[in-house]
This record gives sequence, structure tokens and C-alpha cells, in this order.
Amino acid sequence: MKILKPISSLFALILTGCVGNMNPTGGNSSPDYPYFITTEPMMVKKIMVPKGTKLTYDEHFFVSGEQSHKMSEKRLTDIKLPEGQYINWGGVPVYEIYKFFNSEMRGYSVYADFSKLSADKKTKFSELWQSCSNDIGITIKNEDDWSFNKENIADVESCSVLYQRYFKDDAKQQDFLNEMLTELRKVNSK
Repeated sequence: MKILKPISSLFALILTGCVGNMNPTGGNSSPDYPYFITTEPMMVKKIMVPKGTKLTYDEHFFVSGEQSHKMSEKRLTDIKLPEGQYINWGGVPVYEIYKFFNSEMRGYSVYADFSKLSADKKTKFSELWQSCSNDIGITIKNEDDWSFNKENIADVESCSVLYQRYFKDDAKQQDFLNEMLTELRKVNSK
């Protein structure tokens, strides 16, 4: 009985969190998400990405860090192009596409480098985008397609924290996002 009492006390301390952080990294490290660096150009989520693109995936049981092969696109959370390389997304040089953290939302954020956009390539869409941020949130119909496929784009969900669909009662925010969506629909795909 004397042996059980210390064990039950230790168990109670663990349950209440009084033992402290048992994480050897101090608890401040982020998970080591599995990722793959492309070894050749390849199609990912209907986007042709260059060699050296980092593909990051959801946490996966017993799988972490760099992988020797591409994993299932269903688990993909991030496409990050090699430094200095871009894809054309809606006429804008884009270096990263990141799946929405909220799993109930179907879409992703797109990050642009407007310093790489020449004046002759600017559109009303790119000007609106640049006016509020370098990132916009896009909701989509088919999660297997992150390309600039206007048929798959449902809405412009956000432009930075300045304009958010979440604030439905804010007419200024909604009008801006509506205008962005209208201008997005006018952009030539190529």
C-alpha cells in the first residue's frame, strides 16, 4: 500500500501538469513536419514547380523531416519555391502557396513578390492585391487544384488582415474583396 501512494501521487502530479515540461527541447520547438525537396520540375496541385521546391505536409505518425520521395498531395500544406524563383499565378510572381490552417475552409494563401512584377504586366487585380498586402486568401471548389484556374476559384477570402470575408457587416471590406474577385475573373490565364 505504501508503494501505491507515491505512484498515485506522481500520477496526480502528471495529470495536473505540476511535474513541468518533460520536453527535452524546452517546449519551444515546432513540429518537424515531413517535407520533400523536388529533384526535378514536377506537377503539384496542377502547378508546374521547379527543381528545389519545398513541399511540406501535415504531421504524420512516425514520419518527420526531409523525405526521399514526394508524399500524397492530400497531405500537402505548403509549396515554397526556391529563393529567386516564381510561378505566374494570376499574372503575379508568386513564391509560396500555403493551405488554410482551418481545415473547415477549402483554400490557401498565395504570397507574391511585387518587386518582380514589371509595370507592363500590372493589372487592376494585381494593383488591388499589392495595395493591401503580399498575400491573399483564396477559397476553392476542388482542393486538388491550387493553380490559377478561375473555374475552381470560389472567392477571394482575404487580403492580408486588412480585408476579411469574416467581417460580413463591414461594407468597405466586402466591397474591396468583391472588386478583387471581379478583377481576378478578368485576368487572362496565360
